Amino acid sequence: MEAPDLMRSVLFALFIAVSCLLIRFSAAEAAQQPPNIVLIMADDLGYGDLACYGNKQVKTPHIDRLAASALKFTDFHSAGAMCTPTRAAMLTGQYQQRFGRQFESALSGKSNHDIGLPHQAVTMAELLKQQGYATACFGKWHLGYQPPWLPTNQGFDLFRGLTSGDGDHHTHVDRSGNEDWWHNNEISMEKGYTADLLSKYSVAFMEANRTRPFFLYVPHLAIHFPWQGPQDPPHRKAGQDYHAGKWGIIPDPGNVSPHTTAMIESLDQSVGKILSALKRLDLEQNTLVIFTSDNGGYLTYGKNFQNISSNGPLRGQKATLYEGGHRVPCLISWPGVITAGVTDQTAHSVDLLPTLAQAAGISATNFQTDGLDLAPLWQTGRPLADRDLFWRMGNNRAVRRGQWKLCLKNNRSELYHLETDLGEQQNRAAEHPEIVKSMSQALKEWEADVDTSAKQFSK
Repeated sequence: MEAPDLMRSVLFALFIAVSCLLIRFSAAEAAQQPPNIVLIMADDLGYGDLACYGNKQVKTPHIDRLAASALKFTDFHSAGAMCTPTRAAMLTGQYQQRFGRQFESALSGKSNHDIGLPHQAVTMAELLKQQGYATACFGKWHLGYQPPWLPTNQGFDLFRGLTSGDGDHHTHVDRSGNEDWWHNNEISMEKGYTADLLSKYSVAFMEANRTRPFFLYVPHLAIHFPWQGPQDPPHRKAGQDYHAGKWGIIPDPGNVSPHTTAMIESLDQSVGKILSALKRLDLEQNTLVIFTSDNGGYLTYGKNFQNISSNGPLRGQKATLYEGGHRVPCLISWPGVITAGVTDQTAHSVDLLPTLAQAAGISATNFQTDGLDLAPLWQTGRPLADRDLFWRMGNNRAVRRGQWKLCLKNNRSELYHLETDLGEQQNRAAEHPEIVKSMSQALKEWEADVDTSAKQFSK
């Protein structure tokens, strides 16, 4: 072989070797890249509102498809029985009571207009942004009504949506008559049905960030009142007050279901658009998707409105501390990592931050949490560690320990065994005074702990 031929052969061999090394390096680098995270949260969606949770009337094919590839929780709980509390707890991984009593119920656009989630609170968006993630929040914030209390001050690069507790799904006017559709820290009104706009923003964000890890938080307004499906008429106009008529145009108050069913189905279509975009962008395999709700659904409201939502076999509804107020759907999907199935392990909103942090490779030393990392459920199949869970809203309290649930309402103790009495019908407090005493003591200690934490924010 002549020298030039030999040189060409050597160079070709080197080229092949280097190419193989680069391919291996790229594959290893891709395998080590943290997953994209999509967190979708419905508003006021009840435990029995989805087909995959037993609903026979509502069609939710896209959420059902997600459920078929996900770990489906049958005993997952929102941190609160109303909007604001769960959002504060879920985003920080800590009980909302640690930030003050005002976060135990919905922040009011009248009395709480000038406060918001404390800036000292570390959110999952801040943790993920520090890890190199692009971050976006599209939807209902409800942790502050105006700057500097908006998502862009809590770790989100981009925010589109509403800051209040509810807005007209067509005109985007809140119940005080204010225009309430934001782009980052400025009002930026836009025409369109809320769920459709959130889908559009979400797909565009994923397309723009397909080459880097991203965290997409989509807190939907559906199915919160005003109860308006896509085909229902607009209701609110800017400049008018709607506190006395905040529900929308409901021809038959005794049967709100046609409106909420249309809203659930529009929510399902939005989830479908996000899932389809992940597939089209070839991001499915490296994206962790969570779908849940901020609290249980309304069954009735006031004296007139009935047949609104479904909490399945559960007692109570939104704003109560019975199971119907805080046991909610939860699906967690990560193709190739999480095996599809059903778990009856008891989980909670505060568990999502440590779970996502672990998935993103964030050390537990970088944040404080009241929650547990849920990853052992799919990594090892081991059950979660035993713990008590607590709820407090005004004068009502609840404690969960194993299958025992203690409700304290107006100084009355109600003890239920959920494995045998999921509907919380048989008060067994008189039979088990020792359990009531022990769980009440745990509650007292928890209250002292969170109320001490909150003192730094009440100064």
